[in-house]
Amino acid sequence: MAASDRKRQFEQMASQDGFVAALDQSGGSTPKALRLYGIEDSSYKGEVEMMDRMHEMRSRIITNPKFDGSRVVAAILFEATMDREIGGVPSAKFLWEMKQVVPILKIDQGLAEEKDGVQLMKDMPALDAMLDRAVAAGIFGTKERSVIKHFNQQGIKAIVQQQFDVARRVLAK
Repeated sequence: MAASDRKRQFEQMASQDGFVAALDQSGGSTPKALRLYGIEDSSYKGEVEMMDRMHEMRSRIITNPKFDGSRVVAAILFEATMDREIGGVPSAKFLWEMKQVVPILKIDQGLAEEKDGVQLMKDMPALDAMLDRAVAAGIFGTKERSVIKHFNQQGIKAIVQQQFDVARRVLAK
């Protein structure tokens, strides 16, 4: 990706009005999202077909003429979406070059069980490889989450530590 594109993406994220589209449903939330979209569980068999239906749904949203950089600043993608194409073009490239929507990648692998009033991110043993693919695909940034459920200094310190540890790995790429 050209330095001028990175600069434009940074400026868009920093100063443009609009919203960030969360298109990063993972396997756990996908059946419900598909049902809300009108796709019943019986219309697909197994995980692969389910994710195919989800990608079709995301592609319809993204290719809608109203979905563009004038309204949508950025879109958070699920890893499988980053690895797929929209209209024959890699997803992140399509978002930026065709829609002027900044591509962001969800990198967490879900949440661990609650401990000390918080839920840390699950371990991410393949994070570096995912980040390498993200850089090659033209992903601008990342999104990851942890949850604070109750005030607990030890738990909050653990979340902050984990988030900064992951941020260092992301920034190293």
